[in-house]
Amino acid sequence: MIEKLSPARRVLLLVGLILLFLPTGGGEYTNGEGHVEFLNFDTHMWGGLVILLVLLLELADRVVMKHDLEIAKDIQSWLLPGAPLQIPGYGIAYATRPANTVAGDYYDVILRPGSTPGEGRVLFAVADVAGKSIPAAMLMATFQASLRTLASSPLPLEQLTGEINRYACSNSQEGRRFTTAFLAELNAATGEIGYVNAGHNVPILRRQSGLIERLEVGGIPIGVLQDAAYQVGTTRLDPGDWLIIFTDGVVEAENAASEEYDEPRLVRIIDRGAGLAPVELLRSLLADVDQFVGNAPQHDDITCLVLKRG
Repeated sequence: MIEKLSPARRVLLLVGLILLFLPTGGGEYTNGEGHVEFLNFDTHMWGGLVILLVLLLELADRVVMKHDLEIAKDIQSWLLPGAPLQIPGYGIAYATRPANTVAGDYYDVILRPGSTPGEGRVLFAVADVAGKSIPAAMLMATFQASLRTLASSPLPLEQLTGEINRYACSNSQEGRRFTTAFLAELNAATGEIGYVNAGHNVPILRRQSGLIERLEVGGIPIGVLQDAAYQVGTTRLDPGDWLIIFTDGVVEAENAASEEYDEPRLVRIIDRGAGLAPVELLRSLLADVDQFVGNAPQHDDITCLVLKRG
């Protein structure tokens, strides 16, 4: 606690502690009329008042910081998409829960240039910045800005990812502030998907038959190496298929016994809700995470995006 105080407040705290433990002082003196008066100096009281002053100053700073964090939370919510993009023949749902006031998780759905929702290319993105709270939230905002700027040009997915990585490397403190990300570009007319998994949790592709496929092709996390190469994987979303993209806050959610939610349980929930609409499956998934975790505190941001082809 002392290390987090400003130098001036450290001095005040030290003075208060010294006064608190000093014996109460006093003395006597003769006034102008020749009477003897006693003077008491209550060091304990003054020490307590000095410490109370330090605490009040710190409390005032915390109130201002809390207000600033609430503003940052509002700004961050503006950066995330609102109502899901309506794509004929597809259903989308997404949600995020920050572990703190602001989060380092990010998701987005972007219509690429020259496309229409029913015929063109749609970019899906889920990312997780290393760390939590304000530093992670700031890097998340820069990732969102670079992604949206680059996605507005007709760059192929491989080049788009490389450009985002080069920009991220200039703000990643030599790789210490990296970002895992999954980017997928959907051809809404055919269901074909090109994707890049940049060190992210491997998404789940559940076929209508119940077969589970994992989308692993890509490369290392974004912001680690400026010249990192990324490969584009391909797959196809057929009618009845599900694509589930999530951050590690979902599968690593812990209960009071420090047990993790894990992916097998996630797959069981997806299998059980395969006939539901995306928003219903997402609600069921998050409710199951809540039931598993119980009263244990949330340690990481939780984000999930689900896509189903009808």
